[in-house]
Amino acid sequence: MNIEFSNLRQAEGIVDELLELKNRIEQRINLKQNSGKKSVPLNNNMVMRICFLTGLSLRAKRDMKAVEAVVLSKNGLRIVPSFFTKNDLGKIYSPLLKLRYADCNVNWEEPATLSRIVAHEILCGRNYLMDSNHLEECLMAQYGSRKATVGIPRLDIAIGTYDGEMEATLDLNGRNVNNTQILIAGSTGSGKTNLLALLVNRLRQETADTNYPVNFLLFDYKGEFSDPKNRNWLNYLEVDETCILDPMQHPLPFTPFRDFTNSNINEVNLYSTALATALTALDNTKISANMANRLSEAIMDAYSQTNYRPISFQRLLNCYQSKLKDPDTMDSISSVLSQIVRGNIFSDRDETPLVENSFIVKLDSYPKEGVIAKAIVYFLISKLNTIYEQLPPQHVTEECVELRHFTIIDEAHYMLGFDNQPLRNLIAVGRNKGMSIILATQSMDSYRSKYFDFYTNAQYPLIMKQQSINDSVLRDLYGLNQREMQELRQDIAALGKGELLIKNQDAYLLGMGKKWKKINVTRLI
Repeated sequence: MNIEFSNLRQAEGIVDELLELKNRIEQRINLKQNSGKKSVPLNNNMVMRICFLTGLSLRAKRDMKAVEAVVLSKNGLRIVPSFFTKNDLGKIYSPLLKLRYADCNVNWEEPATLSRIVAHEILCGRNYLMDSNHLEECLMAQYGSRKATVGIPRLDIAIGTYDGEMEATLDLNGRNVNNTQILIAGSTGSGKTNLLALLVNRLRQETADTNYPVNFLLFDYKGEFSDPKNRNWLNYLEVDETCILDPMQHPLPFTPFRDFTNSNINEVNLYSTALATALTALDNTKISANMANRLSEAIMDAYSQTNYRPISFQRLLNCYQSKLKDPDTMDSISSVLSQIVRGNIFSDRDETPLVENSFIVKLDSYPKEGVIAKAIVYFLISKLNTIYEQLPPQHVTEECVELRHFTIIDEAHYMLGFDNQPLRNLIAVGRNKGMSIILATQSMDSYRSKYFDFYTNAQYPLIMKQQSINDSVLRDLYGLNQREMQELRQDIAALGKGELLIKNQDAYLLGMGKKWKKINVTRLI
């Protein structure tokens, strides 16, 4: 009978245990990369699988005392299904394990025992590859290539436990899920950063090793994910330092402007109007109708100069100021454009695909409410809109749908206080294109925008400890009477670090029982 590889736990700290070997392998396989080319990072699943297969290839006698000494993840971190299913390797794991442990008394149906055995083989493989020239010999061996056959991964991701220790999951791509938008609200110290890291970890861990990886674009307002002191966090996100983009050091490798080569002139007219509105919204500037028209005309002129290829902010500024009576005049629009030009935050062309990779944009060097930070987020989201408009619909199976990409904004309230058309479009367009958003801010009230109803449309509004929350927001979310409102307020006040409240959908729909549940979030970082 074959061994059932399901719901197995990782060894405690396994990612850190494999980090040195991971770095050695990456250095070796990237030796031939041309300068200027993006290096090839290994995902943690692949490193674990290399070690597991290496461990199983060793013929040494197995010692169950050594197996029993393995400490499993205290946070319940699991080995993802693709670890066993990729390239159909699961068919050889079962007989190999039984062969290696033929002299041991093993209950193969006990998940904890099987988890320790798998972890032990991984660690033995790691030790072997770190010793002498074994790694070089392994990498020089010739193997036949075979394309992965893993289908769309089911993303019912575990984020912690309910009271009573039952596993708490978020279903992100089931066929019955309306959308995959996640809104997080919690004050400083509530555990938002850990929750963000955990969500990305689960998404990447479940998909990075499949034919349907979920990539992400994370706007790091506080600089925590891009801080060198937190470099080990990147291992949990299945990325390396090359994913960090610091526009203070180098322009972002994307142009924020659309390419209208061979397009209808009416498309350019509509775009120029929308772009003019955007540029004035970034600085909450009150402008006259004449100024708005002048800006739209300047955008049209700039595009005509490039034969409708992507323009630049410098060209746009020049065209705008040429329309002023005094070209040296610095009005509010010139001021916004000049700030962006001086910031040198965007490239004049696309140097790397935005959606086909994962990126962390470092924003902590800029004033959070300033023009530059808003422009970076606004125009990258606009670019995502353009990309998603051109993508085919997501793949669908009987069980689930494909997810392609997540846009993640910490301190999201800075992008909610004005008419953020690209963010609204991304939410609307993305549902059928496999994209979603994760927004985090200090209070659920921030999502109550007069421009768009963020929190009642989101699949998962997650409430962490916060200073205050509006009664009308709670009514919108849960449909509460006065007694329930008081009880919910008490539960929010009692939340500790790493705890959150989530809507109890069954109770909400039935109109009976407690309409929210508490989750103790798994600690990752």
